[in-house]
Amino acid sequence: MMLCGFLLSRITKKLKLPNVTAYIITGILLGPFVFNLIPQVVISKSDFLSDLALAFIAFSTGEYFKFSVLKKNGIKIVIIVLFEALMATVLVFVACHLILGVSAPFSLVLAALASATAPASTMMTIRQTKAKGDLVDTLLQTVALDDVVSLLAYSLAITIAVAAFNGLSVDVVSIVKPLFINLSVIALGCLFGLIMKFAVQSSSSTDNRLIIAISMLLAFCGLCAIMDASPLLGCMSMAMIYINTTEDDKLFKQINYFSPPFLLLFFVRSGLSFNLNTLIHPTGAIGQTPLVIVGITYFLTRIIGKYTGAYLGCQLAGKPAKVKNYLGLALIPQAGVAIGLATLGNRAIGGQLGEALETIILSSSILYELIGPACGKLALYLSGSYQNKLEDIVQVDEKTPEGQTKSQLDLLIERIQIIQEEIKQEKESEEEKAFTEAAEKYEEIATKEDKPNE
Repeated sequence: MMLCGFLLSRITKKLKLPNVTAYIITGILLGPFVFNLIPQVVISKSDFLSDLALAFIAFSTGEYFKFSVLKKNGIKIVIIVLFEALMATVLVFVACHLILGVSAPFSLVLAALASATAPASTMMTIRQTKAKGDLVDTLLQTVALDDVVSLLAYSLAITIAVAAFNGLSVDVVSIVKPLFINLSVIALGCLFGLIMKFAVQSSSSTDNRLIIAISMLLAFCGLCAIMDASPLLGCMSMAMIYINTTEDDKLFKQINYFSPPFLLLFFVRSGLSFNLNTLIHPTGAIGQTPLVIVGITYFLTRIIGKYTGAYLGCQLAGKPAKVKNYLGLALIPQAGVAIGLATLGNRAIGGQLGEALETIILSSSILYELIGPACGKLALYLSGSYQNKLEDIVQVDEKTPEGQTKSQLDLLIERIQIIQEEIKQEKESEEEKAFTEAAEKYEEIATKEDKPNE
C-alpha cells in the first residue's frame, strides 16, 4: 500500500496533481473492483487508521488556534465560518432531499459533511508564493474553526440518521448525548494539552519530544475509541492549549514531517473502500437516483454554498472586496477531515448506505483535489496576495556603488542570483529542518554519553 501509493504519487506529481489524489486512486486500483490485491480482512481490520489520521490532521489544525490571532478578528471570523459552513450544509440538504428525493436522514449526514474544508493545497500554495495579506489571514483562521462546526454538525446528523435507519425515536437525550460526549472530549483534550506542555518541555532531548507527543496522541485516540467518539475536537483542543501555553511551533513541524506515512495509508485504505457498484446503482434509502448523480449534485452544490456563504459572511463582517470576492475559491478543497468522518459514518450506519456515504465523499474529494490547487492559487493571485512580477518579488539597487545606472540585463542577472540563493537556503522544508535538528541534537547527546570524560 505504501510503496504503490508513493510510486503513483511520482506520476501525479508530473501532472501537477496533489498526493492525496494519487493515494485514493492507488486504493481503488488495489481494491476489490480492479486488481483485488489487498485481502478483505486487511481492509476491515484497518478502520482504526481513520482515527489516527484524524488525530494527526486535527492536531496540525489546532496550531492555528492562537488566542492572540483570534482576538483580532474573532467575531468576524465566526460570522464568516457560520455562513460558509451552514450555507453549504443547507444547499446540499435541499438539493439532495427535496430535488433528488434522497431520504432525509442520509441527506442530513451528507449535508453535515459538506461544511468541512481541507485546503491543504491552498496552504501549500501560500507557502510557495509567500502570500500575505488579509485574505491569507482570514483563510487560515476560517479553516481553523471550520472543522469544529463540521464535526458538531456531523455528530448531530449521524445520531439522527442512525436512530432513523434503526427505527428508533429521536428524543432530546439522543441529541444532547453526543454534544455532551464531544464537550467531554474537548475537556479531555485540554487536559492532555497541559500534560503535554510539561512532559515535552521537561524532556532531556529533542527526539523525546516527538516520542512523547506521538504517544499522547495515540493514547488519546484509544480513550476516544473507548468513549466511541471522534478524536478530532479533542486533538484540536490539545494542540490549542499546547501552542498557546508554550508558543512552541517546532513540535508541530516535527509531527508534520513524521505523519505522512500514516496519512498515506489512511487515504489508500479509503480508496480500498470505494464501491464502484454502489456508485452506479440506486441504493435503498438513496432513492431511485443513481449515486453518481447524487455525487455530482453534492460536488456542485457544495461549491455554490461555500462561495455564496463566504461572500455573504465577508459582507456582514465588513471585509474588503478582495477578501469577499475570492475567499470562497480558496475554501473549495475537501479531503482529510471529510473522508475521515465519512469513514466513521460508514462504520456507524453500516451496510450499503454506509458504503454509499463514503463513496460519495471519496469521489467528490478526488474532484475537489483536482481543481482545488488551481482555485486556491487563482484566489491568491486575484486578491493581490502575492506578486508574480520579478521586479516586485526581488528588490535590487538600480545603480552601482559608483552611481551609474545598471542595464536591464544586469538587473535581471542580479535578481536571478538572489532567487537562486534563496532557493538553496529554503530547499529543505520547515518540517524537514525541525526533524533534522532533532536528529542532530540526539546524535550530539549520544556522542557525549559515549565519551563521558570529554
